[in-house]
Amino acid sequence: MIYLIAALIFAALTALATWKKNRGLEFAAKPAVLALLLIYLWITAGLNGALLWFALGMFFSLVGDVLLLWLDRMFLYGLVSFLLAQVAYVIGFSSPPSPVSMWGLLLAVILALGSARVLRRILSALAEKGNTRMRIPIIVYGLVITLMLLSAMLKLTDPLWGAGASLLVALGAFLFYLSDIVLAWLKFVTPIQNGRVINIGLYHLGQILIAAGVVVQLKP
Repeated sequence: MIYLIAALIFAALTALATWKKNRGLEFAAKPAVLALLLIYLWITAGLNGALLWFALGMFFSLVGDVLLLWLDRMFLYGLVSFLLAQVAYVIGFSSPPSPVSMWGLLLAVILALGSARVLRRILSALAEKGNTRMRIPIIVYGLVITLMLLSAMLKLTDPLWGAGASLLVALGAFLFYLSDIVLAWLKFVTPIQNGRVINIGLYHLGQILIAAGVVVQLKP
């Protein structure tokens, strides 16, 4: 539990550093959050079965966090790292897959329509700025993170998952998803007041909730 509390503290420090534009504090605090979550997962639950995939997701998220400390120069590389993280989370949430249900089908349609609308706006902004080389990476990442959100939210009605754990991972995945929308909006569409602080706050809280939910559900 101490590692989870420490992750929350470093997440708050990262948000403060982003707000105050304190690069030194940001370089120290930001990577610490996912590193602590990895240690928390390993010590509390181990790295067997689906847990290994969640650990890989956190590892690639950590790599992406470091790369995005240089947001303008390393954005594409960070995007690839986070894409690998999303794939790992999808596999983790799908081990085993949730049963097919009307809720799942309805949720898939809602998320597909919502994500398509957001993607359309981002791609339109890319076209206006002539940034066509980012079109395919953004589409691929958008599809995969939407699938990650769907796979997490399906746990809400999965009989193998407890109510508390499923709520934690569903909310965490949703916050992670929102954080990426905020970041993409900031970078490609239009500035948002305190947007980077909102982005990093949503992201870290989402990752912390995912880690907590996974441990509650999967620890031996």
